[in-house]
Amino acid sequence: MCSEHTHHAPVARAVEVHQPTPLPPAVAMPTPVVPVQPHAVPAVASVVLPDGRIVTGYAIDHPQPAPVAAKPPVSRTAVNVALGGVGFLAVCGGLILLTSFIAALTAFITQLITLAAVIFGGWIAVQVFTASGHQGGTTVNIRKATFKRNHFHG
Repeated sequence: MCSEHTHHAPVARAVEVHQPTPLPPAVAMPTPVVPVQPHAVPAVASVVLPDGRIVTGYAIDHPQPAPVAAKPPVSRTAVNVALGGVGFLAVCGGLILLTSFIAALTAFITQLITLAAVIFGGWIAVQVFTASGHQGGTTVNIRKATFKRNHFHG
């Protein structure tokens, strides 16, 4: 345990103090302003505003951009070929979808026919097996039978 009232001699530590080094002031040499004279003195223009005031000033010609070279027109043949290609791709895509639809429809119809055949075949099998196992019915030879007043006599 450490007691609160322990007496130690203070430890002397070496402390270095750093002072900032001042930088020499930058001397900026002013750039001399050279007046440039225009090549020609622009004309003075006056404009009368709608309320009657007159504004006078120099007319400034704005630089016009260089004219763009005219594009050659696209030939009608090139347009027709491009449109034909787009139409052909659309038709091919539609045919692919159509063939996929026909294949799916064919598979569905085949499954329905198979299901009907299985159900009908099962029904026939039940009829055959139940008739052969049941011997209580009457067997009649139709050639020797006689009919009297809508009654059958064998």
